[in-house]
Amino acid sequence: MTIVQQTSSAQTPFSDKWAERILVVKRSTIIPKGPWRGVKEVNFKDYLELIQEKKEFMARGEAETNFDYKQIIPYLVFEHDSRYFLMQRRAGSSESRLASKFSLGIGGHLREEDLKGASLFDWAQREFHEEISYSGNLDIVPLGILNDESNDVGKVHIGFVFLLKGDSDQINIKSELQNGELRSLQECKAFYAGMETWTQLVFDFLQTKSF
Repeated sequence: MTIVQQTSSAQTPFSDKWAERILVVKRSTIIPKGPWRGVKEVNFKDYLELIQEKKEFMARGEAETNFDYKQIIPYLVFEHDSRYFLMQRRAGSSESRLASKFSLGIGGHLREEDLKGASLFDWAQREFHEEISYSGNLDIVPLGILNDESNDVGKVHIGFVFLLKGDSDQINIKSELQNGELRSLQECKAFYAGMETWTQLVFDFLQTKSF
């Protein structure tokens, strides 16, 4: 997303980002037993039904500072032949908190219009192809829900982590990403200190699993 100087005569893309209405659920509903840190395996069907029943939409600018709600963020991890697509964000990323960080996940807020006639799985595939150039088939496997209360950003977001298992290695970056490459978990480990927090938590989880 291009950031331009704001003028009195027009709204900028940056200001529009904070005005868009995004999906939120009350904190007490989505984590009724209190917070945890990391990726937790759950029955996705139950959570998706809960979100459908209890969903609300709030201006993103308000949601970022309202600790009574959690923003629902699908977080998509691509894997092919036991290698994961590790990306690095550009230094000039529009999300300054993630600039230059390494990431295993493609994530995004769910806007009100995103869910009209579409499931979370439909959105996941669409978002993936908007951010990544990929030729091949995808099998989407829910992994778990991700929570991190160690900072104010984490306190207002909750991640739904999906593993996108591809049958091709023809994958490249686009959008705000600087570079990307398929790497084994052992190779990813060398970039751990430079990973965004959510990716560190997903990496820790993946090391305990076999797919």
